[in-house]
Amino acid sequence: MSDVTVWFNPSCSKCRTTQGLLAERGVDADYVRYLESAPTKAELRRVVALLGETSPRAIARTGEDAWKELGLGDADDEAIFDAMVANPILIERPIVIRGERAVVGRPPENVLELLD
Repeated sequence: MSDVTVWFNPSCSKCRTTQGLLAERGVDADYVRYLESAPTKAELRRVVALLGETSPRAIARTGEDAWKELGLGDADDEAIFDAMVANPILIERPIVIRGERAVVGRPPENVLELLD
């Protein structure tokens, strides 16, 4: 099993670029299609912590229509986590996890930090 996991959306150009960067470096990653298999609240909390953050806003796609439709602008962290579980489109992508660290691949070159 790979020690690198990528929360991945194959229709996202940043995800595909990240996949290419990892492949070029011989990294065999597990690609999780998070839109099809949404992470749990516990998984979301873990990833936020691995990023060194405390708020789910660190991995939120606040520009998504669903963000506005759900009125999440003033929402508390619990409501945002719940919304992400129910609407995984609200989760930033790609997120690359390796061991006890994670990065958001925006820009995709951010993932190189995990390979050192």
